[in-house]
Amino acid sequence: MRPQAIILSRQFPEQAMRGLWLSMLATVLVLAQAISARALPESFADLADQISPAVVNITTSTVVAGNAGPQGIVPEGSPFEDFFREFQDRNGEGNRPRRSSALGSGFVISEDGYVVTNNHVIESADEITIEFFSGTELPAKVVGTDPKTDIALLKVETDVALPYVSFGDSDTARVGDWVIAMGNPLGQGFSVSAGIVSARNRALSGTYDDYIQTDAAINRGNSGGPLFNLAGEVIGVNTAILSPNGGSIGIGFSMASNVVTKVVDQLQEYGETRRGWLGVRIQDVTDDVAEAMGLESASGALVTDVPEGPAAEAGMKAGDVITQFDGVEVADTRELVRQVGNTEVGKSVRVLVNREGQTVTLKVTLGRREEAEGAIPVVANAPEASETETEILGITLTPLTDEMRGELGVGDNLEGLVITEVDETGEAFEKGLRAGDVITEAGQEKITSITALEAKIEDAREAGRKSLLLLIRRDGDPRFVALSLEE
Repeated sequence: MRPQAIILSRQFPEQAMRGLWLSMLATVLVLAQAISARALPESFADLADQISPAVVNITTSTVVAGNAGPQGIVPEGSPFEDFFREFQDRNGEGNRPRRSSALGSGFVISEDGYVVTNNHVIESADEITIEFFSGTELPAKVVGTDPKTDIALLKVETDVALPYVSFGDSDTARVGDWVIAMGNPLGQGFSVSAGIVSARNRALSGTYDDYIQTDAAINRGNSGGPLFNLAGEVIGVNTAILSPNGGSIGIGFSMASNVVTKVVDQLQEYGETRRGWLGVRIQDVTDDVAEAMGLESASGALVTDVPEGPAAEAGMKAGDVITQFDGVEVADTRELVRQVGNTEVGKSVRVLVNREGQTVTLKVTLGRREEAEGAIPVVANAPEASETETEILGITLTPLTDEMRGELGVGDNLEGLVITEVDETGEAFEKGLRAGDVITEAGQEKITSITALEAKIEDAREAGRKSLLLLIRRDGDPRFVALSLEE
């Protein structure tokens, strides 16, 4: 090959040398891929040895009422229920309070004894004991908890520096990456399981959910334990499993570390969370809502109500579509809630909204969400039918009267049309409209009569709209619904 290359280089020096270099480069790349493939761990033993000392078992003790005994042993109403109660009475238990223990996992994040776990692991616990990998046991106290992300921060007192692990960047985790979970499954003691990242950005039920899904075995007792990447960094806190039988079937969820670190920092500094609060009620922009509003895409967060708060003071209005928050594009309501919650209280941010086709910039000084929460709406019954009812778009409507305001428990200032009946085979029922709902706006304009609603329907049809946007209020909570105008 070498003599031939020399001859070619003399005849075609540039082409030959370029070809030679490309051939060498291809060979190097193939070798690099082979070396990289061989670099994958044949065993997780070295990594497990490195991180195990920072993983802990957590035992909690709680006082429960003695009369709760049979309920956990036999079904309520069972013929054996009296037998078990009599057995307890004969043994001197009766209604006497007793202690109940529970097990979970956690991990140390600092040499001076801060420990992270799940809130549900230590919730209502009277005593918390931390067992380290070495077998040492120490009592722990609760520094702070966050039920919204199911995270708790504990503290143990010790005179020696504890082995600890660091958080990694969960955003860099890719589907298919190796991960290992550690903890105390089913009370069996320290245990390691391996798997991959199955999915990212999973939402279960919480407002601030951002879960990493993994097929690494996670069982009861693993709650609060760490999910590691191959660098030995914590990228998640094992929190939940999806299972028909209570055991692992390869669908586990770990709260992403980029959520956990923000919570832990606040708990460590304040003993509680301090999330930003915008002060709006919002909903996702669906395709039909986007069409009804004339929007270019179904993205952003649609404002359904602006109660007293930071957004109202900044001039935000119901019907605005929030498209950008503090320089970040808003894809949907979940993303906006997380962005606002992760922004410090008191910060002044720029919020861009789409208002009737125009972009409006608002400057909002965020409040604190924890101080604004707590209002519970009153559940109202559907009003009785009226003699002035009209059926439109699959719903039967009547103007809101003072008597109906009392039945529905709404304020004297609320005006609109009350839904008294919904066709259960129609689109309105499918989209969640029910008797007792109040329509306050149509086409983003207030309506107080059937005639006004019929006029808005005709205006929308003449404008070529396929649907009409309605603002619905139920138990004080507003939301937008787009109903089809096709006959």
